[in-house]
Amino acid sequence: MTSGPPPHQRRPFAVQLVLAGGLAACAATGVQRSQGDVSAHAAPKRPHIVLVLADDMGYTDIGCYGSEIRTPTLDRLAANGVRMTQFHNAARCCPTRASLLTGLYPHQAGIGLMTSDRGHDAYRGVLSADTVTLAEALGDAGYSTYMAGKWHVTNQIRPGGSKESWPLGRGFDRFYGTITGAGSFWDPATLCRGDTFITPENDAAYSPETFYYTDAISDEGARFVREHLDGSDDPLFLYVAYTSAHWPMHAPEDGVARYAGVYEGGYGPIRQKRLERARELGVLNPAWEMSPQRAPWSENEHQAWDDRNMQVYAAMVERMDAGIGRVMAELERAGELDNTLFVYLQDNGGCAEGYGRRSNESERPVEPLAPLGVNGLQTKIWPPMQTRDGRWVRTGPNVMAGPEDTFVAYGAGWANVSNTPFRGYKHDGYEGGTATPFIVHWPAGLGGETRGSITEEPAHLIDVMPTFLSAAASDYPGERGGIAIQPAEGIDLLPILRGAPVHDDRAFGLEHHGNQALRRGRWKIVSPYRKDAERQWELYDLASDRTELHDLASEQPKRLREMIADWDRWATRVGVIPWPMK
Repeated sequence: MTSGPPPHQRRPFAVQLVLAGGLAACAATGVQRSQGDVSAHAAPKRPHIVLVLADDMGYTDIGCYGSEIRTPTLDRLAANGVRMTQFHNAARCCPTRASLLTGLYPHQAGIGLMTSDRGHDAYRGVLSADTVTLAEALGDAGYSTYMAGKWHVTNQIRPGGSKESWPLGRGFDRFYGTITGAGSFWDPATLCRGDTFITPENDAAYSPETFYYTDAISDEGARFVREHLDGSDDPLFLYVAYTSAHWPMHAPEDGVARYAGVYEGGYGPIRQKRLERARELGVLNPAWEMSPQRAPWSENEHQAWDDRNMQVYAAMVERMDAGIGRVMAELERAGELDNTLFVYLQDNGGCAEGYGRRSNESERPVEPLAPLGVNGLQTKIWPPMQTRDGRWVRTGPNVMAGPEDTFVAYGAGWANVSNTPFRGYKHDGYEGGTATPFIVHWPAGLGGETRGSITEEPAHLIDVMPTFLSAAASDYPGERGGIAIQPAEGIDLLPILRGAPVHDDRAFGLEHHGNQALRRGRWKIVSPYRKDAERQWELYDLASDRTELHDLASEQPKRLREMIADWDRWATRVGVIPWPMK
């Protein structure tokens, strides 16, 4: 484990109880307390560990962080656990997953960009051999390891190719999910069980009346927990990586109908309500201003279409929350929920990408996929733009999102709402790209006095590995299988979560697609990539201006120079190549 900074670099723990209004709001959504208070000083047995990662969701997209979307399961976890309000991801799916799994920065793990090999060690598009994954480290410590959901940290995706960088090759005992990124929720590409490609139609182990990928991830995750607890006394590690709420906007119609009328007033009213509720809940400082709205709703030529898109998005999130509840129910059934370290976070902020927002009516239809074929691997088109029975998948404002034969993203306007009150989006170094909810639930290990608490201490993906290993009473390895492993980057967050003094001087760096940022304590520098423009750095005081609206670069040139030097040293150390790459 890496050691913390010396005592002179520590400051008091910044923690606040959920405000009375927040507790009332939680109670109104059916939040319940866990069974019994457990002393923080008790020595619990090694916990089970469940890590839940959501996809393409913003800071205020769940109820306990301000959303109107119904998330009673996550609200319950928050009410009985700890919420972090200044946790950072890596601004996009592949880099975040690489960092989360290895405890390193994405470039150190070999995925500085996405999963294509760019010819540099930091950009190979596959987890580096000199890394250790959470599954490998916890497996070596005696845990049984399971994964359900999206992998997306390898470029070895061909049916006959190597599987060494797939979940089973990187420490998981059992795996069900997709190897690549986004795709249909009704018939996902690269669906696998273990190392074998399958389809919803030919998978004898899971055959619901209607297949929906979010449900499948939840059901298989719950199955892993149930079968493990019924047959083993070992602790388990379960990684649940949802594709919700990544485009395309797909959801069962009954869930969509629950949000009829909620979004017909457009972006502004929802942003304002989220701002007010997040402040009431204590997850936003009232001093932080709201960032500008992306665009006026009145200028939207397709209001009914975008109203529908957000209804589907909300239904996707609510369906995921219900699935997380099924995983929790299996732990609760066995009396193991209180001694499970249960963590929830998101891989990047709301997504402003425009996939599916332009009509494809002029495109040529394609042949049906064979009923028992491998979806996504019989066509050169990505993502597969045909249903298994041969219907053309439609895009654009003439198509109401939700069904299998549609492929639509909810767009920048709603992404701006998801990221309330921050500026920026997925890909960006601004808080809208990197800020995520982070919920930790472990009554037996954190103590009853932490229930419903909120910590404002900055933290990062690199901290998850040392935190889990600390809870598992295990050490980060210096070598594995004869290969020297890169040193871990993060710190153990358990003292912070339990209320001990913490550190405030660590620096967190970011680079993605040329977007650059570095945070040290309350200060942050950001340099967005702009093609054919000279690079400019901005400086923000996040204590007073976390929405990054007041650039202090010209007022504090010395601090700016020092932090740019910090970023340069970080970038050199982790292997950043200047963008655009040659």
